[in-house]
Amino acid sequence: MRPHRILLLHNRYRVEGGEERSLQLQMRALDRAGVEHRLVERRSADSPRGRAALALVRGGDGDGDVGAAVRDLGATVAHAHNMLPLLGPKALTAAREAGAAVVLHLHNVRLFCATGFGERFGRPCARCHGRNTLPGLVLNCRRSLPEAAAYATALSLHQPRVIEAVDRFVAPSEWAAGRVAALGLPRERVQALRHYLPEEYFADRSAARDGAYALVASRLSPEKGVEDAVSASAAAGIPLRIAGDGPDRDRLVALAARTGAPVQFLGRIQPAAVRRELLGAAAVLMPSRYHEFSPYSALEAMAAGVPVVAMGLGGLPELLGPGRCVAPGDTGAFAGRLAELWSDPSRREAEGDELLSRARERHGEERYTAELVELYERVSGASR
Repeated sequence: MRPHRILLLHNRYRVEGGEERSLQLQMRALDRAGVEHRLVERRSADSPRGRAALALVRGGDGDGDVGAAVRDLGATVAHAHNMLPLLGPKALTAAREAGAAVVLHLHNVRLFCATGFGERFGRPCARCHGRNTLPGLVLNCRRSLPEAAAYATALSLHQPRVIEAVDRFVAPSEWAAGRVAALGLPRERVQALRHYLPEEYFADRSAARDGAYALVASRLSPEKGVEDAVSASAAAGIPLRIAGDGPDRDRLVALAARTGAPVQFLGRIQPAAVRRELLGAAAVLMPSRYHEFSPYSALEAMAAGVPVVAMGLGGLPELLGPGRCVAPGDTGAFAGRLAELWSDPSRREAEGDELLSRARERHGEERYTAELVELYERVSGASR
């Protein structure tokens, strides 16, 4: 079997986040494993919204360089992360026609949902599924009727082309793999590939016993439910630090002032700064109101030995293990679990050590790399 050469494809978001993190870590793992690779990317921030919408409806904007890149590299596999709007299914088809097997990495439900969150009015939503994308237009989920129309049209129109072009869909948790299959993908072509963290992210032991505050590291938008973290802080008088920015910031600042919650807003900070914040945290809060696939903020807390207080949605119960999530929407139980951890330093330390061990066992680099290479061998063999 000839050595694998991997062409990576990614459309960077206007506001970058977890998908860019996943791509960066994947490239690091490939480097360390000696697997030759190259990146072809587009940046939504460089494209006016009108041009981006047109590219979305057309199925991509300028796919010729993708096929050329496959041939120039001699790529055995094209591994795409986000493809919308500028790469699109045209890029996947071009890679396949140039001779590469195609893997599409799904970090959300953007193949079906105009926002990608699968959330509406603060709760999970699956109104759009398969090629039925009309609810996203009727409800104007993009908060812009032209954008909503573009997404509804493009997602429905091009979904068969995506399914035809992709040899294997991967998602970062078993829950996520089941979710995208239930929404319309062929289950036999969907598998889980768990996130990993490099060795330097793992603490020697938990220091949560001495933690002085609770921490949220999140985009500040309604689906993240950060207001429930602020309310829990206010109810128990527990200092809360919030790392992140977004459209909900002003509303959250007002809520903290109104309730007297001891909250410090740190703004958007770099990943290294988040890791420093984890060193002094007693707990990390994950009050999400939608089905997150496998959030890095929870995984990084585990690796740092910090307990996580989470709503039991999406991939979080699978990531954290039994007993660490409360029932979705139960804000009282959420606040109560935080208060119990805050009042018991020994419990924080014990739970932090358990999570650290779980993260090492399930989310180490060696395991991830072995599963990634096995995936490439399977899809490239099947495509010949």
